[in-house]
Amino acid sequence: MRVDEEVVVIVRGLEVVVERAGGLFLGRRDTIEAFADPPVFLGRFEGRGWYAARARPSVELPAELAFASVRSLFSELPEPTLHILGRALAGVEFAETHRYCGRCGTATQQDAAASDGRELSVGEQTRRCPSCGLSVHPRIAPAVIVLVERDDRVLLARSARFPPGRFSAVAGFVEIGESLEQAAAREVGEEVGVQIRDLKYFDSQPWPFGRSLMIGFSATYAGGALTPDGHEIVEADWFSREQLPDLPPKVSIARRLIDAFVQRSAPLS
Repeated sequence: MRVDEEVVVIVRGLEVVVERAGGLFLGRRDTIEAFADPPVFLGRFEGRGWYAARARPSVELPAELAFASVRSLFSELPEPTLHILGRALAGVEFAETHRYCGRCGTATQQDAAASDGRELSVGEQTRRCPSCGLSVHPRIAPAVIVLVERDDRVLLARSARFPPGRFSAVAGFVEIGESLEQAAAREVGEEVGVQIRDLKYFDSQPWPFGRSLMIGFSATYAGGALTPDGHEIVEADWFSREQLPDLPPKVSIARRLIDAFVQRSAPLS
């Protein structure tokens, strides 16, 4: 692979470097040493090898560049690129937190990248100890997200972390020893106080915030009074498709769940 076929995303926490004139900044491996650590391989996309590198502490970017949160780019970048940015955030964090072997203390190395030249081929993120041979894989936290339906309305909730006025489906992480179905019922019960039935798988989505895999479900209301827990959820209500509140961005599985409900419920013309 030629150098000009390789691009690097520069990461700082949950931010990436962008061009002030607009667009994601894609550096070259031979030109980023001044403000970034050695890059890790992410995979191949659009005929290029994609890498990610952590910005050096207290780095001063050139005037034409700036940091931007990945969340702020949801409406600006195509979904495949956003998925690559999710890999970039997770890949840099994994390399940083697993620099040394937990068994013998030797500096770890990224395994040889697994790329067969096909588009969207994912790079192997395993880190291996060259001394004792221990291999460590990135931790991916499974999470469920559930859209509950009742009488042609859907249950939407507002997290304390959301912007004012934004609502979404109920979501939460799977606990040790739980099935996905058990986690879905527990999260809905704990966060908004209702019971569900007829749980149906919808889709899944890797999600960079929390390094999680979101597994989406639809469900039917089975009982209970709507009671937000006041901690994770500060407000919840039933909404018809004609009166939906501010919703998550279209790239999210939450929005896809809601859009699918709207399309399925829409009257035939």
